[in-house]
Amino acid sequence: MILSISGVVLLGLIVFLFFRKDGLKLSHALVCALFGFYLAGTAIAPGIKAGGESLASLLGGLKL
Repeated sequence: MILSISGVVLLGLIVFLFFRKDGLKLSHALVCALFGFYLAGTAIAPGIKAGGESLASLLGGLKL
């Protein structure tokens, strides 16, 4: 649960930065959000979730 919340916050921050700095229009951000909601209901959603979890564990294991 914590991973999904932090992922949502991170992606939301990235969309906000694109909106403010790179000229992402609000309509484009809404389309991206709707695409994410529809993608979550498909058969590929578990694979995307597993990939995100493996990436998070990889990044969590890095020692700087």
